[in-house]
Amino acid sequence: MAVVMVPPASAPDFLAANGWGGAAIVPLAGDASFRRYFRVVGDRGQAVLMDAPPDKEDSRPFLDIAAHLVSLGFAAPRALAVDLSQGLILLEDFGDKRVAPLLAADPTPEREIYEIAIDILAALHDHAPPPVAPYHRGELLREVNIFGEWYLPIVGAAGDVAAYEAAWDAVWGDVVAETAAHPVLVLRDYHADNLMVLDDRSGLQRLGLLDFQDGLAGHPAYDLVSFLQDARRDVDPRLETAMLDRYMAARGIADRAAFRAGYEVLGAQRNVKILGVFSRLWKRDGKPGYRQFQPRVWTYLERNLRHPALEPVRGWFETHLGVDQRADAWRDAA
Repeated sequence: MAVVMVPPASAPDFLAANGWGGAAIVPLAGDASFRRYFRVVGDRGQAVLMDAPPDKEDSRPFLDIAAHLVSLGFAAPRALAVDLSQGLILLEDFGDKRVAPLLAADPTPEREIYEIAIDILAALHDHAPPPVAPYHRGELLREVNIFGEWYLPIVGAAGDVAAYEAAWDAVWGDVVAETAAHPVLVLRDYHADNLMVLDDRSGLQRLGLLDFQDGLAGHPAYDLVSFLQDARRDVDPRLETAMLDRYMAARGIADRAAFRAGYEVLGAQRNVKILGVFSRLWKRDGKPGYRQFQPRVWTYLERNLRHPALEPVRGWFETHLGVDQRADAWRDAA
């Protein structure tokens, strides 16, 4: 089911009431949620109109986290006008230079861009998170169970749910403990499609941040793995290692082996969740384009599962999923 990119009927009146009367409204993008984005072009310049139906999306976390990020000196889009009753928000426009398509056209600045993105996370993690919910054990479990609910039926696999949950419970104790002791703001969708190159800014503001409304107080490795094991683009393992080293050096992490173990555990957790979510987006929401990413996600997951910290989870996968039910099941869609 394609996203219908027609602005809501109330949009012109909303814009007029906020000084943007007569501005043109042109489609910009949809995403994996019910949110849609339009570019507004008028006498006052350009802005982005976010349409987030209030019966399906709560935009308050987006606004709160955006304000928090801006207060810390990061480049999050500022709200220019808000009507939560209609689900309409007019935002600062960061332009069109998303990192993923920019690097697809010219990979030359990849290293520079990745260094800035890693430095942003290191700087963000030096601050306490705002009042958001914790990324606790229950949420981690809920997310990995999306795999069982949506992925396994597609490939014709039957999983032992009790053994599956027990395997995960055996591997993330240190992650949960570190999260409770030293939580940071986890943006949760920190990847190349949600970062914008801002040529008129410098330093950490060179990259604009998008899509952080689901942020939680979690483990510092989560957004690292989200960025360095990007479901939508290949990341060279050598670059991944170099950026992890850069982050750990910036934050003065002494026990790098323990941090890397947490990184791999959360990588496996996130990648399993993504395999389930992309399956759900196809089957439930009529978005088959997400199937193309599954082989890449499997590549990351197989790498995660080789880490000793994930031995119980690796054992469950070896028992319940054959080779033809992993990346090979999606080759034709890639």
